[in-house]
Amino acid sequence: MTDTTAFDWRSFLLRWSGEWADSLPDGETRGEDDEAARRARWLGFPPASEERIAAMEERLGRRMPPSYREFLEVSDGWRHAGGFVWLLAGTGDAHWHANESELADMFEEYLDEDSGPEERREADLWRRGLQLDVESDATYVLLDPEDVDEDGEWAVYTWAGWRAEPPERHANFREFMRDMHRQFHSLRAHRSDGEPEFVNDTTRQLDALVEEARLEALRGGWERAGKALDEAKEYGRPRAAGLGDQIRRLLGQTYTVYFDGLVTDPQYAPELLPPLVAEHAAHSYRDDSTLTFHLRGADDDLVALAYATLDQVRNGTYRYTAAGPFGHAVERARELARWGDTDRAWRTLMNALPRWEPLGPDHLAPLGWVADPVLGPLLTPERGRELLSTPRGGQVSAARGGQASGPPGPTAGLDPDDLAWLAEPDEGGNRTSYRFVLVEGVEPEDVPGRLADGDGAVLNDPMTLWEARRTSRRDQREFSSYDDRALMAVGRAGTGWSFAFDGDPAPFDRQRFVSPAAAASAGTRAVVVWSGLRTWRGEPFFHLSVAQDGVEQYAFTYADGEIRKSGEIPRALDPRRFFGGPEDGAEAERRLLEAVTGEFGACLPRHAIVNGRLHTFATRSWTRPPRDGETYMVIRVHR
Repeated sequence: MTDTTAFDWRSFLLRWSGEWADSLPDGETRGEDDEAARRARWLGFPPASEERIAAMEERLGRRMPPSYREFLEVSDGWRHAGGFVWLLAGTGDAHWHANESELADMFEEYLDEDSGPEERREADLWRRGLQLDVESDATYVLLDPEDVDEDGEWAVYTWAGWRAEPPERHANFREFMRDMHRQFHSLRAHRSDGEPEFVNDTTRQLDALVEEARLEALRGGWERAGKALDEAKEYGRPRAAGLGDQIRRLLGQTYTVYFDGLVTDPQYAPELLPPLVAEHAAHSYRDDSTLTFHLRGADDDLVALAYATLDQVRNGTYRYTAAGPFGHAVERARELARWGDTDRAWRTLMNALPRWEPLGPDHLAPLGWVADPVLGPLLTPERGRELLSTPRGGQVSAARGGQASGPPGPTAGLDPDDLAWLAEPDEGGNRTSYRFVLVEGVEPEDVPGRLADGDGAVLNDPMTLWEARRTSRRDQREFSSYDDRALMAVGRAGTGWSFAFDGDPAPFDRQRFVSPAAAASAGTRAVVVWSGLRTWRGEPFFHLSVAQDGVEQYAFTYADGEIRKSGEIPRALDPRRFFGGPEDGAEAERRLLEAVTGEFGACLPRHAIVNGRLHTFATRSWTRPPRDGETYMVIRVHR
């Protein structure tokens, strides 16, 4: 529904005209009409009488929408509507487009049997629209008599071939003119050397709005601040884009987030360059030379810093640092996150956020950490809102409704306190089989020494499981059909336990499988779980083995519809409770994992395993060597 608040067309048009006249450089050659408009400080024409408007409506066969009628009563046409429409039609020049441009034919060429009603309406616009552009830079302005709201307002569509975008919709003629006023401001705000500064009442009001929005954002009022900054950005006000982009990035938005006007400032570059180059690095198809497009005006040292940071981000070696108490919290959070405790890592950052020290007045929040390979995965949209809602940078929460508003409540943790989440389908349905080892009373960095030999016991730098697999396969030179050396991520598995996890194991070979539980349990307890109850490779299976002090205590394997077990299995883990009943594999899997959690009190960090970066290593083979008479294949790659 259109805003029915009375709009003062004359004041709006007079202000626009004065701003336009004052923005023109002295001595610039102008046409006769523009020079007359400058002297008169009026871009419009005399008002159209009711008779002229009625005659136009009779000629066109339609009553004009309210906001266009109201405009004509003040000015019968308009010069310089934005930057690309030089003359806008009044009562004499408005006419039905009737596909005179033949653009309907061009748009219809792209239609097929899958095209929806909106696409067909868009193509037909060129046959039914009322054309308002008279002189322009190949820019069309059409009123759409079939896109009408309950107040009788027609939508306005603008399109320029050089924009390579679909027609842009404006709710009505009034909103179109306001958008063109914003466009005029945005173009004038970026002045060339030697041109006069673009300053007027509108820019002063907007700049004051930007400053208040900056303070409001630091007080935790990011939603109000974001709306104010978005409005100022549409007018091209300096600082608005760079400030607003900081809010957008923490909300998880990366498209067209460039920190304009701030990222090239050496004062702010240490915080804003890393997220900018990290987004560039995430799109490997981009030519690295395009990075400098967003660094226009930067000196050579800053450009060199940008490319050095890009190399660090790509190599996984970028490490975010900050000053003061927040910087100390960053180090503690990284240590927690690299072992999978992402919930505590996030709380560590948030508890220190009120003591965060901005690099300057236009620094709204810590941002460089989102490019850190270990800390970056902590961010979710919900956590971004929590961070933005927390007063910081020396500001306190603003009073609302007569009472001070305290900081927001903490976001819920992302990790359940169990193992049962593994039975839930993942996005894409890829996690149908997995295996893990739990070791009690040891630190995560000690786990590889129990499951690997020699160089295999060395932990790799933190990376996602996908990155780890890609790196491992790239460096691998030998592949054998009998060897099953698991690539496993390590971390903490709740209180008193550490884990090693493989989310993409090889096919389960029951005849040759050797549980690593005994080797992992020297001087302690170890639990091995390998689940394939939802696997699409072969028959469903599940294995559990528990060892202590180097000796297997009990184990069972369900495969091919049969259960094989050894040792005295606790009643809670008795496989007969889970297999042979009517439930499907996923339900049996969930109940088994709940039973393992209940028996040992361990859990696995879902967010770190699925979205984070953890240390990885390659284990010994989970299968025994081939016996005499057993055939196998070895492939060696020479590069």
